[in-house]
Amino acid sequence: MNILDRLDADQAWSDEERMLLDSVRHLSDNVIAPRAAEFDRTSAFPWSNINDINQLGLNAMFIPEAYGGSPMSYRCYLACVREISKACAATGIIWATNFHAIKPLIQFGTEEQKQRLLPRIAEGGLAALVITEPSAGSDATGMKTRFTRKGDHIEVTGSKIFISNGDVADVYIVFGKWDGVDDPKKAIGAVVLEKGMPGLVVTGTEHKMGTRASGTASLSFEAVQVPVANVLAPEGEGLRVLLTSLNKSRPSVAAHALGIARAAFEDAVAYINERRQSGKRILEFQGIQFLVADLAAELALCENWLWRVAAQVDQDQDDMGIEASILKLRATDLAMRMATECVQLHGGYGYCADYRAERLMRDAKITQIWEGTNQIHRQLIGRSFLIKEKR
Repeated sequence: MNILDRLDADQAWSDEERMLLDSVRHLSDNVIAPRAAEFDRTSAFPWSNINDINQLGLNAMFIPEAYGGSPMSYRCYLACVREISKACAATGIIWATNFHAIKPLIQFGTEEQKQRLLPRIAEGGLAALVITEPSAGSDATGMKTRFTRKGDHIEVTGSKIFISNGDVADVYIVFGKWDGVDDPKKAIGAVVLEKGMPGLVVTGTEHKMGTRASGTASLSFEAVQVPVANVLAPEGEGLRVLLTSLNKSRPSVAAHALGIARAAFEDAVAYINERRQSGKRILEFQGIQFLVADLAAELALCENWLWRVAAQVDQDQDDMGIEASILKLRATDLAMRMATECVQLHGGYGYCADYRAERLMRDAKITQIWEGTNQIHRQLIGRSFLIKEKR
């Protein structure tokens, strides 16, 4: 048993969690992984994968029991993200986005909102977290989408880009700014849109380098009339809701990246154990052994930090933004490095679609960009060490 297998074996799960993880691994290895190349080639939304995931009732693991869920630990959720993403990065994004999007509703929604909307997700509905705009990426205060109070409704106007699940979602958690509030931070708010609302228009989907089967949509809000009952964050509350939610979604992005990294590492090691040059297996050359040692060490350390951050979330620690940034930064940089080395170790074959190395490399890149670019995370981590000057 190698060090990575031992790290997995050391995780203590409840009987229910272990049974679920076994089912997820079986589905990922035997059903989702064999379909991944074709979904990547066609860019078709992987409905068959989502249907199979829903057969396991997987959405229920992050929905409270009172609303139709069967909640399990955040750590178990991250393990599922990693396993699904290892098999198909696009499917991993689609499923993980359900958690990213619905967590603000679970944590900050009204009882009426939860009773009405959460059972839909628990039963297998899809959700979208709607933040990014052409003028607002890592800096959310640049949003231009507007919420205007008009009697018993809120009128939503504006547009969004790069929205995962945006073309297929049943529930949209939309962040924007309240009209009439000058402070760009206090103006941020959030409302819930539902599929089929008049004026909610999918204006297009992106043709992407990687994760091609995951829908990434542009949305337009053409005077969408939203009931006041769907307000999730009023004036002054939206930024807190947004930042708290990102602290939970960034470890999920890291788990997604580590799934890609683990797939690349396993593919590379399997190949260099078989491929021979000059009468030796490639892994018998000392230089290659040093490379594998460095990659394995970094993967083991990143995965160990993943479980540490997961434990913080399970202990309801909200003040773990820097830990989440460190995890997201290192896991996603590792995914890109691991996938690149996997291509290199496969030689010419790594550049061809006969092996999944080239797909893993394309899939890995987005992890360094979404949920805050890695440059932003370096800034967040670095400035956390600033000592306040005495006045």
